[in-house]
Amino acid sequence: MKSKIKGELGEETAVKYLQKQKYKIIQRNFKSVTGEIDIIALDGKTLVFVEVKARTSGFFGLPREAVNEKKQYKIARTAQDFMRQHKVYSLKTRFDVVEVTPEKVNHIKDAFCTELL
Repeated sequence: MKSKIKGELGEETAVKYLQKQKYKIIQRNFKSVTGEIDIIALDGKTLVFVEVKARTSGFFGLPREAVNEKKQYKIARTAQDFMRQHKVYSLKTRFDVVEVTPEKVNHIKDAFCTELL
């Protein structure tokens, strides 16, 4: 399966999962000069920046392992851009990873922390 299609299917699966968990989806595929965030959602009063990683097999390791320190930094910088553009400084923030595999959806809350925000 082509990686773009796999990514889109993974994101759609993650959105449906988050909506079932009562998250309010604010935006998908937010782009800025610093990068892209797959899903931005509200979990109560917490603004959640979600990175979705989909895998069709375990050959390349766990999906979460692809969210390395460099990727975390880019996500955090892009989150800052979103917060600046939408003037949402007062909200608590969190960074989650949603792993999508053929077997399950694994939601990792507080997958990483950053001092940027």
